[in-house]
Amino acid sequence: MLYRQPAPNAVAFAAAALRSTIAMPTQRLRFPKSQRLTKPAEFEQVRENGRVERGPLIILSTLATQDRQSRAGFVTSRAVGPAVKRNRVRRRLREIVRKHQHELIAGNWIVTIARANAAMASYAQLEAEWLRLAKRASILAA
Repeated sequence: MLYRQPAPNAVAFAAAALRSTIAMPTQRLRFPKSQRLTKPAEFEQVRENGRVERGPLIILSTLATQDRQSRAGFVTSRAVGPAVKRNRVRRRLREIVRKHQHELIAGNWIVTIARANAAMASYAQLEAEWLRLAKRASILAA
C-alpha cells in the first residue's frame, strides 16, 4: 500500500499556522453566568431604580451598584418574533456585551431590551446602537 506524502508547502503552511496561534497573545473575553442578571428581582430592581436610554432597536437600562463587576441581562419579548429570531437577537446582544465588557465601568447592572426592529437589524447595527446608548448612559470607561 502506498502512502501519499503531503506537499512540502502544505506542511510548512500548517507549521507556520500552528506557530502563529501559539505565539499570539490572547485576551480572555469570557462572559460567564456570574456576570449576567438572571433573577426576576434583579431585572425589577433595574427597572424601578435604574436609568433608561431608548433607541430604535434596543432599550438600555442601567443601575449603579456596589458590585465590583458589571452584570448584564437581556430581554427579548415575543414582539421580536418567533423563538429562532429572539434567540439570534439575544446571542448577538450577549456577544456585544462580552466583546465590550472591559470597557464598562465596574459596578453597573445593565439590562438590554430588544425592540421588534432588532430582529431585522444586522450585528453591526445592533453593536453601533448599543455603544451609542452605553455612551449616553455613561457606562463606558473610555
